[in-house]
Amino acid sequence: MKADPATQLRLLDLQALDTALDRLAARRRALPELATIAERSAALDSADADIVRVQTEIADIGRAQRKLETEIELVRTRADRNRTRVDSGQVGNPRELENLQAELASLARRQGVLEDEALERMEAVEALEVKLTDQIGGRERLADERQAAEVRRDEQFGEIDTEAAKRRGERDALAPSLPGPLITLYERIRSSSGGVGAAALVRRRCEGCHLELSGGDLRAVAAAPADEVVRCEECRRILVRTAESGL
Repeated sequence: MKADPATQLRLLDLQALDTALDRLAARRRALPELATIAERSAALDSADADIVRVQTEIADIGRAQRKLETEIELVRTRADRNRTRVDSGQVGNPRELENLQAELASLARRQGVLEDEALERMEAVEALEVKLTDQIGGRERLADERQAAEVRRDEQFGEIDTEAAKRRGERDALAPSLPGPLITLYERIRSSSGGVGAAALVRRRCEGCHLELSGGDLRAVAAAPADEVVRCEECRRILVRTAESGL
């Protein structure tokens, strides 16, 4: 393939633009804010699940507490009714009076047990509410951290995208000025060689693979016509001769 030396040098300019675009894309993908956002999002999902669990537990205890309070009220009402009968002197049958007094004692014990259980439930709810408040506060901090990271990410994206648009514009202006076959070869090599399709020969070293050419390869490159498109024998990238090639 033939291409005049000036055209081959412009190919290096194209490579520099492509390398700059690749680096900008890599920088965009590797912003530390992206990892922070992902971590905070995962932590928020976990925090939300924890909050729902505690809220559910509080609701469950609340339902059980209301049921317990209803039972306590029933016990208290029955005890009050029995006590009124006993205190009124209306019960003349000793056996019935004894049964009422025994039931009052039993109801008192039952009321005590139920009230102790209700107190335990109240204390459990209070502890859970403190825990819930802490969880909500922690979630708010995570949300603030994620939002701050998103703001920083968007700022970085804006800077990177502006620079990329500038480089892309320069590339779009340069690429059409290069021969189609040369561009096709360059793109094919670039796609299979880590994004580098053309490299300068500097001080007898290929800047693509960073290996120094052997004596025979160097002589072959030196003997090739100036408009001959040569390639590195090691990495097969297009090798562009410059004033610093050392030929």
